[in-house]
Amino acid sequence: MRVGVVSDTHGILRPEVPALLAGCDAILHAGDVGHPAILTQLAAIAPVSAVRGNVDTAGTLARLPDNLAGELAGLRYRMVHRREDVGARWSAEHDLLVFGHSHRPELEWRGSCLLLNPGSCGQRRFRLPLTLALLTIRDGRLTPEILAVE
Repeated sequence: MRVGVVSDTHGILRPEVPALLAGCDAILHAGDVGHPAILTQLAAIAPVSAVRGNVDTAGTLARLPDNLAGELAGLRYRMVHRREDVGARWSAEHDLLVFGHSHRPELEWRGSCLLLNPGSCGQRRFRLPLTLALLTIRDGRLTPEILAVE
């Protein structure tokens, strides 16, 4: 299974993003979507699960959950927008924790749990690179990769 992970699009879906996500079986969006059309465009690639970010305050985006738990190819995941909102026991209860908000890509293993921030693939901020993440799940093993969008 191949999973695309994005965050902090802030209403911008750069043309490189769909090309990088092509062939994904699922897409996770860790908030600050910025415009509902982003989720529609991503859903044309693969089924999308998304959480509400701090800029997602109106309309359908305001109704996104603040955290989401699910399963990907037998691995348990949890997603929130801000790392500060990750529950203390979540890394012991899940295989993958996804968050965004800082626009800074991050991969950290905490035991057998991967903490992942894909960075931002929307509006450039703080002189940080534009990035997203791809996850490959095969035989119960999770392999992450951070990709440059530009």
